[in-house]
Amino acid sequence: MTTDPRPLAVVTGGTRGIGLALSRRLVRLGHRTVALYHSDKDAAQAAADAHGLHVLRADVADSDSVREAARHILAEYGTPSVLVNNAGINIDRPFLELTPADWQRVLDTNLSGPFHLTQALAPAMLAADGGTVVNVGATTGIRPRANGANYAAAKAGLLQLTKCLALELAPRIRVNCLIPGMTETEELITRFRLDDPQHRAAVLSEIPQRRIASPDDIADALEYLVGPLGGYVTGQKLIVDGGQFMW
Repeated sequence: MTTDPRPLAVVTGGTRGIGLALSRRLVRLGHRTVALYHSDKDAAQAAADAHGLHVLRADVADSDSVREAARHILAEYGTPSVLVNNAGINIDRPFLELTPADWQRVLDTNLSGPFHLTQALAPAMLAADGGTVVNVGATTGIRPRANGANYAAAKAGLLQLTKCLALELAPRIRVNCLIPGMTETEELITRFRLDDPQHRAAVLSEIPQRRIASPDDIADALEYLVGPLGGYVTGQKLIVDGGQFMW
């Protein structure tokens, strides 16, 4: 096990997009940060080299893979004080065309993954100095959309899981849900055709701040939730969407 005295953070899906911004921020805040990735080893290693991360492969949709990753983290790096359940996938189809596999894969990744990893790491966190868990949700978990029943159901479930864990793991572990709005990532640009000026203008017209969030905007919110200024915040959802929906 490492003898590095810095606190440890774990981020799933932590080597690209929003997850990479969250990993980078935790490094900047002084955490040794283990970023879990699923498939692209070369890209993950490049992120590790560029940003001072430790990377570890795990499929968060597979409970055995998650628990093996947790065992490796505890043995190799120690007990985390911050866990960020960020990994997620979309498989969008009209409801009547969703297959059982489409349904299950999205729920396994977006809802069961956070359940399994938090359950695997929380006992060690409780036995140590406690800490904080941040589940990364989605606006779709509150405001439904067509062709995303599996994703919306998973993210809505994640909100309730957050509240249940906040009750059961208190007072040593705080648990909150960070909900990004439209955020400038490669995936979002592709999904919403934001490289088309007309499509981008249509999206911006719905956001009072008249801009799409940067990944660092989401990392700012994470910094609040895991830091001392958020020390009395638990069981909450923090929506960072530029006022688009105002729930």
